[in-house]
Amino acid sequence: MEFSDCQILIVEDEPKIADVLEDYLRVQAGFGTHKLARGDLVMEWTRRHSPDLILLDLMLPGMDGIEVCKKIRAMSTVPIIMITARVEEIDRLLGLELGADDYICKPFSPREVVARVRAVLRRAHHAVETVESDYRGVSLDRDDYRATAHGQILDLTPVEFRLLEALMRRPGRVWSRDKLMDAVYTDGRVVSDRTMDSHVKNLRRKLADATPEQELIHSVYGVGYRCE
Repeated sequence: MEFSDCQILIVEDEPKIADVLEDYLRVQAGFGTHKLARGDLVMEWTRRHSPDLILLDLMLPGMDGIEVCKKIRAMSTVPIIMITARVEEIDRLLGLELGADDYICKPFSPREVVARVRAVLRRAHHAVETVESDYRGVSLDRDDYRATAHGQILDLTPVEFRLLEALMRRPGRVWSRDKLMDAVYTDGRVVSDRTMDSHVKNLRRKLADATPEQELIHSVYGVGYRCE
């Protein structure tokens, strides 16, 4: 799996720790990174930018990591690695069943953090490749660029196929228009939001013709779209 296009959100209020994490993740491992120092800023940033993984400190100003994790899980399946300063906290966090993918205790080795991030991303990628090519009766054949809904072939354009593939990659994740643009246009071209909305509208119509009883793609006001 290539990590060069993965975006890691670092939520840590201690500047030195945040800088060390960013240095290892960006410079040493080649990830894209963004840092936030307050818990109450995470939800809006996540909605707008759809990170591939979140490193989330437990103790944060504005909103603690437990509440942030709960709120994220209510809207997204983005992988989350919790960071705590006390090893005894991990048992409590596990008991809360927050839905975090991993836990790291301070003090930690930055190299260990990179290794954990890589492992969690690989697991998420593997789940996508093995499960999400067939979701709620919609199946994708990547070799033939063919999509079916409950056995009925969907007459999709290549752009619509890649759009559906991206949305199915992680059900529940909110995709911004910019992220969808990157996934759909592999030649790097830039198109308008109106063009992306038009592609989504056409894809929805074709899905509705095949599966009128369910609505697979939902709009998230002011942000983008997600596959329910």
